[in-house]
Amino acid sequence: MVEGARNLYKQMLNSGIQPSLLTFNTLINILSKKGKVREAELILSQIFQYDLSPDVFTYTSLILGHCRNRNLDLAFGVFDRMVKEGCDPNSVTYSTLINGLCNEGRVDEALDMLEEMIEKGIEPTVYTYTLPITALCAIEHEEEAIELVARMKKRGCHPNVQTYTALISGLSRLGKLEVAIGLYHKMLKEGLVPNTVTYNALINELCVGGRFSTALKIFHWMEGHGSLANTQTYNEIIKGLCLGGDIEKAMVLFEKMLKMGPLPTVVTYNTLINGYLTKGNVNNAARLLDLMKENGCEPDEWTYNELVSGFSKWGKLESASFYFQEMVECGLNPNPVSYTALIDGHNKDGKVDIALSLLERMEEMGCNPNVESYNAVINGLSKENRFSEAEKICDKMAEQGLLPNVITYTTLIDGLCRNGRTQFAFKIFHDMEKRKCLPNLYTYSSLIYGLCQEGKADEAEMLLKEMERKGLAPDEVTFTSLIDGFVVLGRIDHAFLLLRQMVDVGCKPNYRTYSVLLKGLQKECLLLEEKVAVQHEAVYSFSPHEKDVNFEIVSNLLARMSEIGCEPTLDTYSTLVSGLCRKGRFYEAEQLVKDMKERGFCPDREIYYSLLIAHCKNLEVDHALKIFHSIEAKGFQLHLSIYRALICALCKAGQVEEAQALFDNMLEKEWNADEIVWTVLVDGLLKEGELDLCMKLLHIMESKNFTPNIQTYVILGRELSRIGKSIESEPLGDKLKVLKDSN
Repeated sequence: MVEGARNLYKQMLNSGIQPSLLTFNTLINILSKKGKVREAELILSQIFQYDLSPDVFTYTSLILGHCRNRNLDLAFGVFDRMVKEGCDPNSVTYSTLINGLCNEGRVDEALDMLEEMIEKGIEPTVYTYTLPITALCAIEHEEEAIELVARMKKRGCHPNVQTYTALISGLSRLGKLEVAIGLYHKMLKEGLVPNTVTYNALINELCVGGRFSTALKIFHWMEGHGSLANTQTYNEIIKGLCLGGDIEKAMVLFEKMLKMGPLPTVVTYNTLINGYLTKGNVNNAARLLDLMKENGCEPDEWTYNELVSGFSKWGKLESASFYFQEMVECGLNPNPVSYTALIDGHNKDGKVDIALSLLERMEEMGCNPNVESYNAVINGLSKENRFSEAEKICDKMAEQGLLPNVITYTTLIDGLCRNGRTQFAFKIFHDMEKRKCLPNLYTYSSLIYGLCQEGKADEAEMLLKEMERKGLAPDEVTFTSLIDGFVVLGRIDHAFLLLRQMVDVGCKPNYRTYSVLLKGLQKECLLLEEKVAVQHEAVYSFSPHEKDVNFEIVSNLLARMSEIGCEPTLDTYSTLVSGLCRKGRFYEAEQLVKDMKERGFCPDREIYYSLLIAHCKNLEVDHALKIFHSIEAKGFQLHLSIYRALICALCKAGQVEEAQALFDNMLEKEWNADEIVWTVLVDGLLKEGELDLCMKLLHIMESKNFTPNIQTYVILGRELSRIGKSIESEPLGDKLKVLKDSN
């Protein structure tokens, strides 16, 4: 555009046509917008040569150029010059300077300019006001921004979408969501339609604040009122849903992006991969990577770091190593995060020597290990009781200028405590304090565990009080170790007092806490029975069945909790029922649910889920279906894993028609087609050997427009091959050929 304007100007001169002021102004404006102010000033000098006088448009264009070049001194020089030459600045001139000042963070000067233009009788436009309002929000002066909005309204200037968006974005960033949402509703009442930027600001902060349902409502409202969600909008809401553990809803939005746009980016895929890995669903994370590649989106360093870390965390070291190698082959350099995750995974698997070789390889590849990398190796060596080698690693850290941190010390202390060397652990504890390295919760928890293992529960309790005096709040692990310590000593009453203390400080007991107390009550019961038998000179026989916790013991636990003023809550029942189901104690779990209902508690979603899964494992499909319908009636969200468990259980029980009906019921809800195949068909029916039903349900899906991605068909074909079925003999083979030809 600049070159075209220059050529046209030259043609005019060569043709003897005298340029008008409009011509000069147009050229100066074009050059100034592109930052070519020196050239624009040369054109200004030619204005004078033609005996013309620059006007407000001429000078304002030059001011704009200098502002864009971030040279405010020259911009104000032009401003002073125009005033001296009797050319009055207008609203655009002031707005341009105010914008330049705001961009440089000189907000106070921008506000002064605003006042100056008002004093000179020049009314600021809504755009002029919005500039300092946006700047004030950026520097967290939101109250001043709100005051400025009030002042502009008094002058009869009404805020527009951009003004509200600036305020909403600023307030949202500052965590003042209620005020931001209030402004959003005010916008709507004033007939203003929020734009994508407005929605993105609200959705982002709602997700950060854990208010996922509100974020989703705003997202759907936005779509229903003609505002197009962009990639950032989708990424924010998908991230929020994943953080809230609702990856299935996130996958529905992901499918929408694939079908209707905007297309998912590497950030979208990475967020979803992280969501699956966080929940331990490594298979779907891997499948999503395949889908990512198929759709032409290149995985980045972050993708592979997530995969290596996630697969290592869940003990899938072969796959973690595969992705690590693939990362290298793709030309991406593994960083300390990838190496450390792999090292940590091998340590947890007891393969400390492989972890040590990875540390060496890391150094050879020019990737300097960080404190976390060394800590991971020290952790593995400590658990294997190889403390002399761990000490050498500490020396190596020091040589490289890396000081041991609280995690280093705590790792050594934990290893010593777990290997019965608590006395030496205390020496390291005192050494870290001398080095001004403050112990954390995990340091104290390790020492408390070590003391309790040695039967020194009273000393451990003193240590608990010490950590509380230092402002460290014990967690469920700390309390459970201490409770266990007193239970082992047979001091069950004191153990219950600690449970009361635990609840009083707001620390939620987990199933491990309750199981420790159940163990203590069971031991107490057995000792009492033995004592009675001795008194009656009877032979006391200890039956293996008495080792199991029965409902009487569970009832005793709840009664003892009530006695100490620690009334069982819904959380108590939920934790116990879930834990008993996991341990296969279904009868006790059912009895506990009856007990809680008698006490006026309504089972929550987790209780229903636990019972349903338990009945499915026992092939008690009638009970499972009854619970399923209760979940539906109460409006609880149903996950695909629940459908998978029930469909597979119905198949095993020979109720194939019921399984198909349940699948039809499932398809009436919003799901991602790929995820249905991955979770229900591949990880469910195919693993159970139900090939015919798997193919039948796939056909039903397709007939109802639940069409999976081509890569999902490939995954399905691969799984069929693994169980010895040729895809050529299945309708899937033809389907794959058609799909490949169409692509």
